[in-house]
Amino acid sequence: MEGERRVRVGLLGLGNVGQSVARVLEENSYWIERKLGARLELKKVLVRDPHKQRPVPVDMITTDARDIVAHPKIDIVVELMGGLEPARSLIIQSLQAGQAVVTANKEVIAHAGAEIFQAAAVSNAQLAFEGSVAGGIPIIEALKEALAANRISCLMGIINGTTNFILSKMAAEGVDFSTALTEAQRLGYAEADPAADLEGHDAARKIAILASIAFETRVSDDAVYRQGIQAVTADDIAYGRELGWTLKLLALARRHSETVEVRVHPTFLPNDHPLASVHGVSNAVFVQGYPVGETMFYGPGAGGDATASAVLADMMMVARRRLSGGKELGCTCFDQFPILPIATVETEYYLRLEAADKPGVMAEIARLFGKNAISLNSVIQKRSIGSDAEIVLVTHRTPEGKLQNTVAALNTLACVKAVRNVIRIERGQG
Repeated sequence: MEGERRVRVGLLGLGNVGQSVARVLEENSYWIERKLGARLELKKVLVRDPHKQRPVPVDMITTDARDIVAHPKIDIVVELMGGLEPARSLIIQSLQAGQAVVTANKEVIAHAGAEIFQAAAVSNAQLAFEGSVAGGIPIIEALKEALAANRISCLMGIINGTTNFILSKMAAEGVDFSTALTEAQRLGYAEADPAADLEGHDAARKIAILASIAFETRVSDDAVYRQGIQAVTADDIAYGRELGWTLKLLALARRHSETVEVRVHPTFLPNDHPLASVHGVSNAVFVQGYPVGETMFYGPGAGGDATASAVLADMMMVARRRLSGGKELGCTCFDQFPILPIATVETEYYLRLEAADKPGVMAEIARLFGKNAISLNSVIQKRSIGSDAEIVLVTHRTPEGKLQNTVAALNTLACVKAVRNVIRIERGQG
């Protein structure tokens, strides 16, 4: 290229995603340079163990963050270390030095986003984080740019591939939770310690980021109501299928007039809902807004190459702005809407309970729901368990707090052995 221009890159971390970024940056260098009008040149890579064999030249390797962070010969710092620290501190130091930062770190953005955006604003430094949510799906850029003129009312997403694989396998093969988890670990879809995925922490961080952008208000991950999938059984999935539903770990954010509802939990969706057909490790985000209406973004939600695609796109975007002198868009969290308490959230519910199999029990349970002003849509006796019966109840829409009080009261009835599970139902209303 005549008059070749170069943008120098420092990479913090060379794990699965970092290796993919380095490899694709080299393999696609010709196409990247043609589109960008400049060369993205990898200069330094921070690692913990300098003796481990790496897919980059030895002279690029460093164990000292100062060779990258705030270094005058590095234009873009790409943070792929993961975790809150030292990633947060290194990102802030880079921004304070005026370096552009690209990160795929959902924990940092969801938990310390306000602090990081403030550092970027003070230094007029660029910050991009597309890779922090849904891997190769360009949902953040879509919300910030392509859908910027819309008033977003609702986001519903399957944004954790591990849990989606487990629930998909349970549904397809009728296996129990532990069997599906073991298979996910064998295939590398679940970590040895999968708590962050199974308990909903990962999805909560991602929906906090998306809600902050969509509703222009700061949402921290610790404000997201969260429930994992460990209590889900093959029976729940089978009973849901009989009722025309598919079970997903759903991340949901909904805007009300002056409040925001943000939650992550197992959810039954109607089989004809677009998200119900998202299986395996795939991710998808369903968006409702005005004037666009309904739209869905679908694709690979994790993995080195998928996330690298998002990271490299961010690198090209910030490089292009840097070369053209374009102004950084910056944080768009202009409001401070309170998070709606989970007790006031309304939805429908599926309950599976075990109760004595004798006359009058159904009537006693129904009276309790009536006493608590909860309308029942259906009551179905599924099977006998010794002298007990397994019962599935489906409610009409009711506040969460009222439902939980009713569940507590059910567990005090002599005729009820146990409430085995409670699962929310979403039909896609904005």
